[in-house]
Amino acid sequence: MVDYREILRLHSLGHNITQIADALHNSRNTVRDVISIADDKGIQWPFEEEVTNSQLYSQLYPERQKKAKVYLEPDCNWIHRELAKKGVNLTLLWKEYQVTCLNAGRVPYQYTQFCDIYRAWAKKSKATMRIKHKPGDAMEVDWAGGTMPIQDPVTGETVPAYLFVAVLPCSCYVYAELCGDMKSENWLLCHVHAYDYFGGVPRLLIPDNVRTGITKNTRTETVFNRSYSELADHYGTAIVPARVRRPQDKSHAEGSVSYASTWILAALRNQTFFSLADAKEAVAEKLEELNDYPFKKREGNRREAYVHEERDFMKPLPSNRYEPSLWSEQTVLLDYTVTDGLNKYSVPYDLIGESVSVRTTRDAVEIFFHGNRVAVHHRETSRRRDPLMIPSHMPENHRQYLTYTEGDFKSWASTIGPNTEKVVRFFLESGKAPEQGFKSCVSLRKYTSRYKKERIEEACRQILLFSGDPSIRGINALLRSPVPQKENSGSAKPGANTRRSHGITRGVEQFREGGYAE
Repeated sequence: MVDYREILRLHSLGHNITQIADALHNSRNTVRDVISIADDKGIQWPFEEEVTNSQLYSQLYPERQKKAKVYLEPDCNWIHRELAKKGVNLTLLWKEYQVTCLNAGRVPYQYTQFCDIYRAWAKKSKATMRIKHKPGDAMEVDWAGGTMPIQDPVTGETVPAYLFVAVLPCSCYVYAELCGDMKSENWLLCHVHAYDYFGGVPRLLIPDNVRTGITKNTRTETVFNRSYSELADHYGTAIVPARVRRPQDKSHAEGSVSYASTWILAALRNQTFFSLADAKEAVAEKLEELNDYPFKKREGNRREAYVHEERDFMKPLPSNRYEPSLWSEQTVLLDYTVTDGLNKYSVPYDLIGESVSVRTTRDAVEIFFHGNRVAVHHRETSRRRDPLMIPSHMPENHRQYLTYTEGDFKSWASTIGPNTEKVVRFFLESGKAPEQGFKSCVSLRKYTSRYKKERIEEACRQILLFSGDPSIRGINALLRSPVPQKENSGSAKPGANTRRSHGITRGVEQFREGGYAE
């Protein structure tokens, strides 16, 4: 500002315009103008100590004071709301402010004054945080450090329950849910419930580096849990995990976790809960109280801030809710099955020994090989004795096994002989169900490709003679033993021992006829 007192003092001492301009670093025109107007209006040095430069300015330029009154004060509330919108900055708002002043016939402040006025207002009203956090831009999530004890009504034993917290940084709107554990399924479900509670989806998802969400997070690489990545794809949001040991990356979640621990966990510390459902209901009530609690340093509360400033900027929810899934890498077993931890499910038999990805949901088990789905099963919730098989996954001979019936085996046995019928009937009737004997019947039936029917019938006859519990192993041993030769009197020598020799033993007849052969 021009020092009018010093200009007039130096002029009274006889200094010329150039000397005064050089001493006060003002232009000569400014000095000449001040001296000329002061002379015209009879304003001369000395002045009283109370006379300030501002008062002298008003006396020298009264017309300028009238003009200053036409300045239009910026609407700081409007600036604050507009800054929260995507892509909006102070330069753009200043341009729009100039247009408003022009239409109203008022004088606008320059850009620097415009910004200073808003920043002074924002500092006074503690509202600057939404300059950094755009509405609908991010959701920060974390587990609270404290737990809530759930007491068993019979034994009195307590188990901990864990609090999940999600917060929208712009409005500080909070969602909290109590869970029995911090495993992947609850982690994913809490996100689904948070999106439902907010009624929309923000652009970014900012979690901590929990194993249920982030597999690996280094300076050069971030690897997401496959189920977590699938959830983000379903809702059209992007996961941006906080840096390791950098809680300031999700400061609002950290602050809301502390706030929720106070207003939810600490507020319920004196209550005893005998079931997780009761505790969940109490937490839900406290959550509503938290979101309706007034701000201390600005007007309104979390719910009002969300409704008026952020809800319209959230992306819409997808038409279908995300169904949490668990992924695992498995090697296909020799019985061409994989498992969900409870039951076995078939895959095409030509994938035996291959590594496949298994996606398990509440109602389905899907198997993927090199990114392609090769099998899908309805998930069984109770343990089964046998694997769930799809016939097309089985080899041809295994598939034929499924088509066998009790009548088929009995009909086949009747074509071989009565002893075979007895053996087959024993196989089918010895167990609790005929199907338990199918395997033995199939094995016996396969022998027809290697032995004649008469040989099979004879083996069955022999095993029934010395055993009341015929088995495939015994029949197989009889079939593999040499067939005894029938006696032929024309070819046998008198007195010769027709018994079958064993090994290389010659017997006494060899020595009678020819003696010992050297």
